[in-house]
Amino acid sequence: MIGSCFSDNLGEKLRHFKFDVRINPNGTLFNPVSISKALSSYIACKSYNPDDLFFHDDLWKSWDHHSQFSHREQNEILRTINMSIQETHNLLKRSSWLIITLGSAWVYEKENGSVVANCHKVPTDKFRKRLLTALETKAMLADCIHELTSFNPSIRILFTISPVRHLRDGFIENNRSKAVLIQAVHDLLEEKNNIMYFPAYEFIIDDLRDYRFYAEDMVHPNYMATDYVWEKFQQSCINDRSLFYFKDINLINAAKAHKPFQPDTAAHQQFRKKNYNLVKKLQAELPELNWESDLEFFKD
Repeated sequence: MIGSCFSDNLGEKLRHFKFDVRINPNGTLFNPVSISKALSSYIACKSYNPDDLFFHDDLWKSWDHHSQFSHREQNEILRTINMSIQETHNLLKRSSWLIITLGSAWVYEKENGSVVANCHKVPTDKFRKRLLTALETKAMLADCIHELTSFNPSIRILFTISPVRHLRDGFIENNRSKAVLIQAVHDLLEEKNNIMYFPAYEFIIDDLRDYRFYAEDMVHPNYMATDYVWEKFQQSCINDRSLFYFKDINLINAAKAHKPFQPDTAAHQQFRKKNYNLVKKLQAELPELNWESDLEFFKD
């Protein structure tokens, strides 16, 4: 999963049901330039060095990464970034799917013309803000797809457009941005046979069409909206065999979240034993998944 915060929401749903998923290895990314650059760095297994960092507000930071990577110690941020790239390189090589969520076609460029993934609260007069065209976005994503399929010929790519509205850019500017992304992706769909599109943006904006489906900031979809999109995603993107096991996995997750008032009672021990046996059953039927932490949790 790579892209906007919608990647985090969808990725956590998949992880909840034991899909082997890595979510935003660079942190949240919004524009196609930064997403493509990040994917290229994973493929090449790039090693970041001190020249790739800058110091601001008492922290070392990377223009290619979210502020969650920022650190007071230069060696620590480099260690974290390079470890993330190495792990993602290995996973991307064997991944069956890559889900890319594009958030905005607006980019912020430094004086040398390079696009930053995050401004890190550096004053905006240090950047040039511009809107990508659909043509350059399409060309950039096409190059990225070619690089990905050369690296992993069996990978399939699913695009989504984030339903989160970037209203700080302005109402008109947000719509222009989403239009660029939608046009670019659909132009690609007509030419490539290994990519697909899931209409998360359209489900929120056109199907729900009501502010009661938004959080308090009136920008991010709320739980009801994301759950609705998740239901649609299950119907169209997850096969019947996987869906068959969702109920039991849900039961296990709910049991792990249960906080007993009297953990030493016979009733609670029976509850633990019941769930331990359910995990053992699922482990026998789905040995490709990792059940060790669940077995350890319920072990007597």
